[in-house]
Amino acid sequence: MVFSSLLFLFYYLPVVILGYFIIPKNFKNLWLLVVSLFFYAWGEPVFVLLMIGVILLNFISGLWIQRLKDIGRLFTARFALILCIILNLASLGFFKYADFLISNINLIPGVSIPLPGIALPIGVSFFTFQALSYTIDVYRGDVSAQRSPVAFGTYVALFPQLIAGPIVQYKTIDEQLTNRVHSYDKFGEGVRRFIVGLAKKVLIANTVGEIWSNISGMDISTLPVLTAWIGILAFTFQIYFDFSGYSDMAIGLGKMFGFEFLENFNYPYMSKSITEFWRRWHISLGTWFRDYVYIPLGGNRKGLPKQLRNILIVWMLTGIWHGASWNFVLWGLYFGILLAIEKLFLLNILKRLPSAISHIYTMFIVIISWVIFAFDNASDGFAYLSAMFGGGGALFDNQSIYLLITNFILLLIGSIGSTDYPKRFVESLENKLAKKQTLVTSGACAVLLGLAVLCVAYLVDASYNPFLYFRF
Repeated sequence: MVFSSLLFLFYYLPVVILGYFIIPKNFKNLWLLVVSLFFYAWGEPVFVLLMIGVILLNFISGLWIQRLKDIGRLFTARFALILCIILNLASLGFFKYADFLISNINLIPGVSIPLPGIALPIGVSFFTFQALSYTIDVYRGDVSAQRSPVAFGTYVALFPQLIAGPIVQYKTIDEQLTNRVHSYDKFGEGVRRFIVGLAKKVLIANTVGEIWSNISGMDISTLPVLTAWIGILAFTFQIYFDFSGYSDMAIGLGKMFGFEFLENFNYPYMSKSITEFWRRWHISLGTWFRDYVYIPLGGNRKGLPKQLRNILIVWMLTGIWHGASWNFVLWGLYFGILLAIEKLFLLNILKRLPSAISHIYTMFIVIISWVIFAFDNASDGFAYLSAMFGGGGALFDNQSIYLLITNFILLLIGSIGSTDYPKRFVESLENKLAKKQTLVTSGACAVLLGLAVLCVAYLVDASYNPFLYFRF
C-alpha cells in the first residue's frame, strides 16, 4: 500500500484517523501500532514477523542495557549493545545482501553456490536504522529505556515513516510517544503538508518519471546527446519530487497524529557545493551516519588524514545502504572522493567563485551521480554517460526535438519547483494580504482542494505510480 493510492486515501487513512481520535488517549499508541502493522502486512504479510522481531529484539536490548548500566556493569552493557547491533545488521544483511554476496563469490572459478533468492522486505533499511538509533542512544545515556512495548513498537512501526523515512531517531520523539499535542491547527498543517507532498509525487514525479522510463528503455548505444540529457534531467526531478514528496506526506501524517518529525530535505538542488548538497538531501540519513558512524570513528578530531578516511568509510557505507549492487558502492565512493576533495581545497575555491558557477558545478556533479545511481548494471550506466557526451553519435534527432518541445514546460516546472522560490512567493503574498486573513485562508483551501482533486483524477487512470525509495 502506498500513500499515493486510492486504497490508502479513501479507505485506510480515513479509518485510521477516525479510530485514532475516537479512542481514549491511553490507547492511541496501541491503535497506531496495530494499524501500522496492518499497513506493513498489506504488502508484506510474511515480513511483518521480521518487523515484530526487530521491535522485540531492540526493546529487550534497551531494557537489558539500561539495567546493566544502572548497576554499574558497563563492560557487559557494551557487550549487550554490540550483540544487539550484530543481530540487527545480520538481519539486514541476510535479507538485503545475501544474493549480492553469493553472486560475487560465484565469480571465483569453480564456485557455484545457488542463490537463495530472498525477497527484500520493504523499508528494512529504514526501520532497522531507527531501531539501532534507540539502543545506541540508551547505551550512551541520551535517553532512558522505553518501558512500554507498545510505545516502542509504535516508534519502530509507525506507518507514516515506516517504508521510506525520514529516519526518525528515538531521542527526537521520545517525549512525543507519551505526551504529544493535538490541535486543529496542527492537524490542518499536517493535511496541507500531506497534500503538497502528494502533488509533488503524483503530478510531477510520476509525470517526469514516465519520460525517464521511456528514454532509459531506448537503445542507449544510439541515443542522441539531447535525448540523453532530457532523460537524466527527468530522472533528476523524479527522484527529488518522489522522495521529498514522500517525506512531506510522512511529516504531514505525523502532524495529524501529534508527532513532529524533523525535515528530510531543504531544497538540495539550490546547493553551491557537494558538501552543501548533502546537508540538504536526505538529511535524516546523513544525520544518522554522522551521529552513529562518523563521530564514533573520530570525525574531524584526529587530524586531516583520519578525517578523510572517515569520510570515505561513511560514504562507502552510504552507498551500500542504498542497495545490494556495485553501482551503489561506486555511487557512494564517487561522493566520498568528491567530498574529500572539497574538504582538502575545492570548497575554499568554490566559495570565491560566482554563485552561478558554483551552482552549475554542483548540479553537474549531482546529475552525473544520478546516472550511476539509476543503472544497476554499471556497463549500462557508463554507456548512458557516454551517450550524454556524444557517444551515441548524433547531437539530436527529430525525436529529441519532439521530446524537448512536449516536455519543456514540465521540466521548467521541475526546475522552479525544486527551489524555494514558490515558497517565498506564497509567503510574500501572505504578508501582503496579512490583514485579509479570511481571503488567505479561503485561497489556500481552494488551492489545496484543487491539488487534491487533480491528484485523485490522475490516480484514477494511472498505471505508473512507483516510489523509488521503497526498494531501499
